[in-house]
Amino acid sequence: MIFIGSGSLLWRAVDFTTAAGHPIDLVVVPTGQESAAGERRLPTLATPDVNTAADRLADATTDGIVFSINNATILRTPILDKGFRIYNIHNGLLPRHRGLPEAAIVYAILNGDTTYGATLHEIDHGVDTGPVLDIEQFPITPADRFQDIMLEGLRACTRLFENNLDAIATNRTTPLPASPDPSRYYGRRALATLPDLSTHPDFLRATDVGIFATFYPELAALVSV
Repeated sequence: MIFIGSGSLLWRAVDFTTAAGHPIDLVVVPTGQESAAGERRLPTLATPDVNTAADRLADATTDGIVFSINNATILRTPILDKGFRIYNIHNGLLPRHRGLPEAAIVYAILNGDTTYGATLHEIDHGVDTGPVLDIEQFPITPADRFQDIMLEGLRACTRLFENNLDAIATNRTTPLPASPDPSRYYGRRALATLPDLSTHPDFLRATDVGIFATFYPELAALVSV
């Protein structure tokens, strides 16, 4: 198995996989995070763009399985054309919350969504458009702020990975029926227009990043204007 991503969400999945007895062929992290593996004796590749390392991934894989977990880089050709089975754990319910999780959470509150969650899906040539294999869903209450939803979303991501690892390893996954929800994408353009919504009655609740201010400085800076 190959893992692509960063942060504690990635390494928690790596550790769970190791404990479950599944071999890890390679862990790919952004340049500058070479030391993130710590004492783990795992093959690790640091690169500014994993898409340029498609041949390295193809040489490393023993089972054709690739996980994208907390990965900020959109996977493109040639990685997508190497015959891998590529899975993403997305912080958000697809197709309703495509794009950047920090933007999706803000707009979930501003749009009056009553549920949020995480999605396990296959990666295709679109952005968060591949077949959905499983979801973890939880309610958004009127008291929930950005920080609350982000924390619960991260927990849901971990549960999704752990609950589905063995099925993925043995190729026993089955896509869920297509959701009737509209497809919405929240990227950097959605973040850039946030100051225009500052009079929204839920704006402060939606942008209360709390402990995540250092993780999402772009969002924190926008809403402090």
